[in-house]
Amino acid sequence: MGALVAVFHRELALSFRQRSELMQPVMFFLIVISLFPLAIGPGAEILQRVSGGVIWVAAILSLLLGMERLFRDDFTDGSMEQYLLSSTPAYLIVLVKVFAHWLVSILPLVLLSPLLAMFLNMTWDMYWVLLYTLLLGTPTISLIGAIGVSLTVSLQRSGVLLPLILLPLFIPLLIFSTSAIESVSLQLPYGFQIGIMLAILLFTLALAPAAIAYSLRVSLN
Repeated sequence: MGALVAVFHRELALSFRQRSELMQPVMFFLIVISLFPLAIGPGAEILQRVSGGVIWVAAILSLLLGMERLFRDDFTDGSMEQYLLSSTPAYLIVLVKVFAHWLVSILPLVLLSPLLAMFLNMTWDMYWVLLYTLLLGTPTISLIGAIGVSLTVSLQRSGVLLPLILLPLFIPLLIFSTSAIESVSLQLPYGFQIGIMLAILLFTLALAPAAIAYSLRVSLN
C-alpha cells in the first residue's frame, strides 16, 4: 500500500509541474463548447437539443488530447520498467496511475459541467443526468484510453494512431450518454442507459488494469 501511495503522490507532483500540458484539455474543452453556439446560432431550443452531444464529444476529444502523456515520461526515463519489476502488482500500479490522471485531467471537466450546461441552455434534470453519465463514462474512457496508450507508448509518433484506435471504442459510451440526456429532456425513463454505462465501467475496471500491465510489458520488450 505504501508503494501505491508513493506512486499516486509522484503522479500528482509531476502533473502539477507540467501545468501547460495539464491545462490543455481543459482549455480545449472550454473553447470547443464556447464556439459551438456561435456556429449554430443562439436558439435556445436547438442548443438544448444538441447540448448533451456537444459536451460529450468535446470531453472525448479533450481526453484524447492529454492521454498520450499517461505513460510517456515513465517509459522514457525508465520508471515504467522499475514499476513492472517491483514486488507490487503491476495492475495495481497502472490503476493508480490511471486514477491520478483522471483526477487531474478529467475531474476538472466534470466540475466545469454546470457552467457549460447553463451556457447550452440545459435544464437541471438534463444537467444531473449529464453529471451521472460523465462520472460513469469518463473513468471508462481513461481505462480504455490507457490500453491504447500502453500499446503505442514505444512508438515515436503515436499522436495520430492513438485517436484512430480509441475513437471507435468510445462510440457506445457516446450513444448511451446522449440517449440518456435526450430521454430526460423528453421526460422518458433513462435508467436503462445509465445501467448499461455502469455495466461497461465495471467490466472495464475488472479487465483493463491487467490488459494495460500486459501491454506495457510487451512494449518494453
